[in-house]
Amino acid sequence: MNTKNQATPLAFFKALADGNRLKIIGLLSQQEYTVEQLAAILNLQPSTVSHHLSRLARAGLVSARAESYYNLYRLEKSAWNAMAQQLLNPAALAAVEADTSAYDHKVLHDYLLPDGRLKTIPAQRKKLGVILRHLCSFFEPGKRYSEQEVNQILRRFHPDTASLRREMVGYHFLQREKGMYWRIDQTSTNEDSQE
Repeated sequence: MNTKNQATPLAFFKALADGNRLKIIGLLSQQEYTVEQLAAILNLQPSTVSHHLSRLARAGLVSARAESYYNLYRLEKSAWNAMAQQLLNPAALAAVEADTSAYDHKVLHDYLLPDGRLKTIPAQRKKLGVILRHLCSFFEPGKRYSEQEVNQILRRFHPDTASLRREMVGYHFLQREKGMYWRIDQTSTNEDSQE
């Protein structure tokens, strides 16, 4: 059995991301089958079944044993049990790397002109949050700004400074008190403002 990819949730789910492979898994969970038997049951070409079995074997989910002239395929139950344990472990799932900034990069690419100005202010709350987080980076932490100074910074990006300023306060990127504004160190958006 190939154990290299067995412990990888990504390989596991990619291997299962096909209806025919799921059917093969279902059949193999009941008993062993040859390629020819699976092809006949599923009404597929043997080469197609071999391809699917190869993908499942690379993920460590199935294995084959020789019997006469044929290979009998079976489910690797130990691999399934190991994956179940891993998927039930939040710490293991948190270790799966993902590019969490990819969405932000896409939104910025879609909404910013080459000179950095906004094409438009997004109407969708999640996209607006990305834009406001980007604008927040142009304010120095700890520094106090007058409304005029805030408008001067925001005007570089869009003429509707009042809307941007109001949204930055609403999303808790900027704090406002007695006509002064300052950047809030924690730049995560308020959950309620995204709904």
